[in-house]
Amino acid sequence: MFRYIIFIALSLGVALPGTVVAQTLADKVQDYQLENGLKLLLVERLNSPTVAAYISFRVGGVDEDSRHQGVAHLLEHMLFKGTKTLGTKDYQREKPQLVAIEEVGHRIDVLKNRVGVDPQELAQLRKRLAELQAEHRKLLIKDEFSKIYAENGGVGYNAFTSKDQTSYLINLPSNKLELWASIESDRLKNAVLREFYTERDVVREERRRSYESNPDGMLYETLLATAYKVHPYRNPVIGWQSDIENLTLVETRNFLHKYYSPVNMIITLVGDFDSAAALKMVKQYFGSLEPGVPVAPVVKREPPQNGERRVHIDYDTKPQLSIAYHKPTMPQRDDYVFDLLMQILAEGRTSRLYQQLVVEKNLVTGLGIFGAPGSRYDNLMVLDITPRQSVSNQQIEEALYAEIDRLKTEPVTVAELDKARKQILTAMLRRMKGNSGLARMLSSYEVLGDWKYLLDYEQQLNSITSDELMKVADRYLTADNRTLVTIGQEGGE
Repeated sequence: MFRYIIFIALSLGVALPGTVVAQTLADKVQDYQLENGLKLLLVERLNSPTVAAYISFRVGGVDEDSRHQGVAHLLEHMLFKGTKTLGTKDYQREKPQLVAIEEVGHRIDVLKNRVGVDPQELAQLRKRLAELQAEHRKLLIKDEFSKIYAENGGVGYNAFTSKDQTSYLINLPSNKLELWASIESDRLKNAVLREFYTERDVVREERRRSYESNPDGMLYETLLATAYKVHPYRNPVIGWQSDIENLTLVETRNFLHKYYSPVNMIITLVGDFDSAAALKMVKQYFGSLEPGVPVAPVVKREPPQNGERRVHIDYDTKPQLSIAYHKPTMPQRDDYVFDLLMQILAEGRTSRLYQQLVVEKNLVTGLGIFGAPGSRYDNLMVLDITPRQSVSNQQIEEALYAEIDRLKTEPVTVAELDKARKQILTAMLRRMKGNSGLARMLSSYEVLGDWKYLLDYEQQLNSITSDELMKVADRYLTADNRTLVTIGQEGGE
């Protein structure tokens, strides 16, 4: 989990090595917990009159049950629709329209999967729903959140849902921070899930574009569903098509009220503000929220994989391979080792696999490595490979596994270990710049457990030996622990 570490040095204005970085981070991050359970992280950076504001929730796709898969992602969409005061011309006139739309929409949802339903009845209900929605649109003010932010200098207004979390973010002038607090607290207290049935169709189309007609999405989705048999990491964040079709407004609203609450919530502010004033402001706007219910940990555990799994997707696209190995997650010691192992194996043009498969043997045109699909629970090391034309998968696999076997049998030199450590840190220095990068980093690690994980990260990295790396490679990078998915018009072999 090295992806964010070096940015600390740049954003806090200190020099490496990491012992100085860790101490400075500990001094700069102000960590508060409100009485209702809300966690607040503040970092003052006065070099620019801007603030990055993140609100993150410890709830994502992994926390859904089988009846509600895709609801976290759909709810993310719905929370851009407004509140009782934003997004509407007249909420009192709108309320009965919303009730009527929900009644008809619910009736359609009940009947559409029922055997022997009268098609004419369904058609009439759908016609009535369309009429109600058309009338309702006359009272809507589209995208009012984003318009207000844009008019007040806000940029990067967005949100994302992952396996592990859901986050809402904005960068704005520092003198508009109270505007942000007013808007976002209103969204949590008074959200109106308007245009639900329209937005559900939007998400269905998003799924079609991103997975069902997209080779990359298809490959990744199949890899996870094959590598995981039990753990909910196997399910796509967006949900399967049948999940999305059957999500209801009641279920989505219940998910909001159950989990979008202070005990599952982290606010992170990085930028030009006075911390005492920011703390007072957050208490004023968010302190009255009810604590809510903590997200329960996932109790399902993926059993050991006792044999290689292979799947081929027959699809009209250029051939690709994805190979995954199960691995532990943070803060387990072996996860730190994997950071170095992955860097040495396939990160960048000087990595072993790039040199062997791309430069020397000319077998592939593209190569990537990453951890997936989340980090709250044990995850995967994934290799993505694009073969060169007329090169067989068997040739690629032989060369790749030979390099993996080298990691198990030949000690990595001190020079190569040092180089990998420096590459990890330098890459993060280049990628992570600005208030938003630091805010996202702190939010993400707090969601995963505790942002203080970062304080001894470099010390952990520096303590890893070549012998330890060999043992981890030997333990996890085995055929029995491997899942391979190929896509293209020909078979995987």
